[in-house]
Amino acid sequence: MQLTPFDVPGTTPALAALVADRLRDMITRGRLAPGERLKETELADALHVSRGPVREAIALLTAEGLVETQRYRGARVISLTARDIEEVYSLRLAIERLAMARAATRMDADHLAALDDVLARMEGLPASAAAGDVAALDLEFHDLVYEAAAHARLDRTWAPIRSQVAVFLNARTDGDYFRSTSHAKHARLRDALASGDPAAATAAIDDHIGWVLLRLAPSHIDEGTA
Repeated sequence: MQLTPFDVPGTTPALAALVADRLRDMITRGRLAPGERLKETELADALHVSRGPVREAIALLTAEGLVETQRYRGARVISLTARDIEEVYSLRLAIERLAMARAATRMDADHLAALDDVLARMEGLPASAAAGDVAALDLEFHDLVYEAAAHARLDRTWAPIRSQVAVFLNARTDGDYFRSTSHAKHARLRDALASGDPAAATAAIDDHIGWVLLRLAPSHIDEGTA
């Protein structure tokens, strides 16, 4: 595990938040694999901090659903089962319907320019791009939708789900398909938002996210598989 040490003294809550940010980024980008064990002593030594901030950071990530802690087994990066993914995506679809509907009525030139910038970077990704780079742009696009929706409580609902979605995106087995279709799929969302029609925006997100739920219909869910 390669980690750049922090040059911050003490064991303050701010330091724990920095450790949590570092670990969250590594988890959501796939640099810490699902099921990988998080050893307090090892992490503390690598980051040049005491075990206190690491322990607090792990507690923060456990509350976010990115880490699972079991007695006598310690902390591990979550391994999402099909049921976990169905729950995350059904909740995601519910809140993104609201986000898209609101954003469609609030889109301005700056919002559209920001979306177009993300789309241009998606289109420019090489075929060899890492899944983490594709996922980062995917989530950046959706972050902009929430920003345009201008709903603080919706933002706070999205934040913890976002991290779990990132884990799923990085763990996808159809990575080549994900890379090759990401731009086109998000361009359709952009066009629906630009139309200013909340119904069109809602239908677009139903199509964008709904295929995951169809693939994970309850009759096909295996509790122990992702």
